[in-house]
Amino acid sequence: MGNWKMLHGENPLRPVPICSICSPIRRKGNIMNKSETVEALLDAVQKGDFENAKTMLADEFRFSGSVPEPLDANAWLDMSASWKAAFPDLDYHFIVIGAEQDVVRSTAQLSGTHTGDFDLTNIDIGVIPATHKSFAARLQKTRITVQDGKITSWAFEPTEGAGLLAILQQLDVYITDLIVVRKV
Repeated sequence: MGNWKMLHGENPLRPVPICSICSPIRRKGNIMNKSETVEALLDAVQKGDFENAKTMLADEFRFSGSVPEPLDANAWLDMSASWKAAFPDLDYHFIVIGAEQDVVRSTAQLSGTHTGDFDLTNIDIGVIPATHKSFAARLQKTRITVQDGKITSWAFEPTEGAGLLAILQQLDVYITDLIVVRKV
């Protein structure tokens, strides 16, 4: 029994790996930190903690893909706060799916009920009064870039049935020449 104990540890009911192939796989520290940074941002956004989210964004941060034009950090934070005010039950359904170098991949699938004014004046659309309608956007893939511990960009891949304009259509709100028209 001497060799058995040596190879399997002191507790015979719990085997201990005896080679590196059996050892737990460890991620590189920088990739894990980038994933954790992104998860912290996604958590802050889901909770509506935009002050905390702001601390994670680089000065050159850009948000793009699900809005008509890219947004800087302040415009994105303002729009995100407006989302939470207009859709108190907003759920982003965020999932981090992987990381490679500076890019963390995730998915998002927004859903919510429009019960408050939706202020989109910072992107020249105006304020959309509550429609009391629910929406469920399609799943979108995202690429979030992290450099020096700060998030520099968040890009949504264009997806039919997702993004701001698709969500507005589900709410029966249509944009014509930057004037908000509500279908009656």
